[in-house]
Amino acid sequence: MDPFRPHRVAVLALDGLLPFELGIPHRIFGRPTDAEGRLLYDVVTCSVRPPGPVATDADFSIDVAHGPQALAGADTVIVPASYELGPVFDEGRLTEDLAAALALIRPGTRLASICTGAYVLAAAGYLDGRPATTHWADAGRFQRLFPRVKVDADVLFVDDGDVLTSAGVAAGIDLCLHMVRRDHGTAVANDVARRTVVPPHRDGGQAQYIARPVPDPQLATTATARAWALERLHEPIQLRDMAEREAMSVRTFTRRFREEVGVSPGQWLTRQRIERARHLLESTDLSMDRVARDAGFGTAQSMRQHLMAALGVTPTAYRRTFRVGGAV
Repeated sequence: MDPFRPHRVAVLALDGLLPFELGIPHRIFGRPTDAEGRLLYDVVTCSVRPPGPVATDADFSIDVAHGPQALAGADTVIVPASYELGPVFDEGRLTEDLAAALALIRPGTRLASICTGAYVLAAAGYLDGRPATTHWADAGRFQRLFPRVKVDADVLFVDDGDVLTSAGVAAGIDLCLHMVRRDHGTAVANDVARRTVVPPHRDGGQAQYIARPVPDPQLATTATARAWALERLHEPIQLRDMAEREAMSVRTFTRRFREEVGVSPGQWLTRQRIERARHLLESTDLSMDRVARDAGFGTAQSMRQHLMAALGVTPTAYRRTFRVGGAV
């Protein structure tokens, strides 16, 4: 008997939803397949009411084929944003039909929100004492309404294990790709990203999208230095080396880099080396020492420390999951 069963993703469609955000989970989770061509996810849309129309914030409604019972069979539940959350948004409390629907979710089900969908998770108590994010424009109000939530308004998404939240709108793509990467590895997620024509990983956080005085567009950017560094991740790269590529002082380069990318050059380099190590662990049988050298960490111990800090797993465990497990 074939034990294969796709991971069931239920997307909760609430009145006033944003059609773009509703479509993100279907686009991202509806693409990945295994080596035999079988879809790795089964994505369904459901409502808090019996099957029927759900209003959107646009000039059309959508016909949802599933009622709240679909939540009971889900492995992952995703709540996109809505502009008609009523008491959820105004008072931080669930409506009766929403509370009844969420009560159907099995313990241990992975929960995720896109943009202000985090209000639903917070009102249900799922975010109490946890780190979370939402759209930067709502972060202050969100924190005041839910003081027990540890709000981080600077990131694109927060992964707290079984509960994940994303920032505004397109950050839902980043979150869904992250979940695919977490479930099935970098190669599968990168393939989905290529087919969707989006970057597999965006640098920085949503702080870079908040309106601020912009740099003079005629001044040099840091793009050349980043491209140069990506070709030399296996080599020692000093901050002054990157600054010299743009003919800037280290201080000016560091400031401009953070303005453009959202993180410091050192943080960016570490992230790129982690992604390089993940790719090598998934796609090759190179020794840990060789992977560490090729990714620019120098030693296997250094690579282990960085992967543990970023992913919560050792390089050996990561390879066992995504190489031997057949996810590549």
